Amino acid sequence: MKVKMILSMLMLLLCSPMVYADEADAVTNVTREKINMVIGFLRDKTLTKADRNQKILGTIDTIFDFQTMAMLSLGKKHWSGLSETQRQEFTNLFVKRLQDSYLEKLDLYTDEDVVVENANQVKKNRIEVKTLLVSKDDKKEMIYKFFETDKSWQIYDVEVMGVSIVQTYRSQFEGVLKQETMDDLIGRMKTSADLAVPEEGK
Repeated sequence: MKVKMILSMLMLLLCSPMVYADEADAVTNVTREKINMVIGFLRDKTLTKADRNQKILGTIDTIFDFQTMAMLSLGKKHWSGLSETQRQEFTNLFVKRLQDSYLEKLDLYTDEDVVVENANQVKKNRIEVKTLLVSKDDKKEMIYKFFETDKSWQIYDVEVMGVSIVQTYRSQFEGVLKQETMDDLIGRMKTSADLAVPEEGK
């Protein structure tokens, strides 16, 4: 009995790295595929800007877990105090703001090369994929952070030049909620207002 148990444990240890490698390869391939599709839309001069943006958002929608990003950006303390209706409203507004920001940044694209490096499994249920936007005189790094859901691997955060999108939004939301209510924050997001709050005494 003990021999069988030991053999089973050895098999598990031997097989696990291969499983993780397969999953990391799959995440790398999906990331590369999605990025290539987005670049293709950006380079397609036959598309109107509206059609291009619609195709881009449709492409990335399947790999971003926007609800988790919204929850992480607001923080557990504030998220837990929201009603289901407030959570849905906040998430919808957050996704709209995130998508608009993403599309604005893509407008700056000028035919640079995009390099997608092999995924790195940082934890059992966490994978990171580093990409590089390479131009003649510059190189910008972006890291897509994936976590494993019941259905697939999805993005829960993106680091741009070492700065986390989730952490940036959390800092902005926290700044507003120190002085204003959740309804005030939602109101700001509805009007696409600046989330910066003046410091006290200024």
